[in-house]
Amino acid sequence: MSIQMNGLTDFQRDLFNVATREVPKEAPKLMRKIGSKARSTVAKKSRSLVKKKTGMYHKKWKRGKVFVGYHGELVVRVYNSSPHAHLVEDGHWMVDHEGNKTGDFVPGKKPMDKGMREFEASGDVESETVKWLDELLRKNKL
Repeated sequence: MSIQMNGLTDFQRDLFNVATREVPKEAPKLMRKIGSKARSTVAKKSRSLVKKKTGMYHKKWKRGKVFVGYHGELVVRVYNSSPHAHLVEDGHWMVDHEGNKTGDFVPGKKPMDKGMREFEASGDVESETVKWLDELLRKNKL
């Protein structure tokens, strides 16, 4: 899932393009900050959707490193490192202690998808980007 910036003016968009080219070490800092905000939003959404509090599922939400994606853009991932996170996300068949299917399917709760949609709708990406651009202008780096 990718996040698009829609709330920026043309001047801010041009300034953002100049900033990422002229000050390349500053852009990953912005991406780490946005990724951390996304992680906290997704973790909060998962706590509201997944009511079972046993295990370490709620404590394993992480923000990955910033890296260059397929098309040259900066990317940061949000993921859950618990071993059963994919079962909560996608659903699973109920099994007994021997591993035999009992026939019941538990549907996935999709906390990652719902949390990222909530984060996109919140406008945090645009507000953090505007703050970052203002800070760069104030420090005379642009």
